[in-house]
Amino acid sequence: MVIDTKLCIGCADCVVACKTENEVPEGYCRDWIAEATSGTFPDLSLEYRSERCNHCDSPPCVHACPTGASFVDEESNVTLVDPDLCTGCKSCIAACPYDARFVLPEGYVSKCTFCIHRVREGLDPACVSACPTRCMHFGDLNDPQSDVSRLLRTRSWKVIAPAAGTEPNVYYLT
Repeated sequence: MVIDTKLCIGCADCVVACKTENEVPEGYCRDWIAEATSGTFPDLSLEYRSERCNHCDSPPCVHACPTGASFVDEESNVTLVDPDLCTGCKSCIAACPYDARFVLPEGYVSKCTFCIHRVREGLDPACVSACPTRCMHFGDLNDPQSDVSRLLRTRSWKVIAPAAGTEPNVYYLT
């Protein structure tokens, strides 16, 4: 996923779309809007970012899970949680440097799935489809012709918490 921070206006349509699509209960969210202010007064800049699970290539949450409930789907390379295996121990929550997981009232951990059910049908994740500024892009980074590959080749970008060594797969254009 690639998110253009110059186009994101912090409207939270992505958050509402995710909650609706995935029936996330009130008080919980799989994605959220972060604000970052940089510079020195009076020359300040404000950046909005739509944040979520980063579906890392080296996910500490998967390694921390004692039951195998947290796993990387081999077909999609998306980090998922099997609710039938999850005991709600919160080891994965403690291991995640992005604070992207939570325990549902039913007792198991939930998180962003990149709307894998939609992606398998050839659709974008709900957050991407709902974005009014079209700042969010989703695709196959290994395909050099994809939107996400092209954007990362032609624009400056960053990831959140690169020092964590997780190799995140959510990129922010700067």
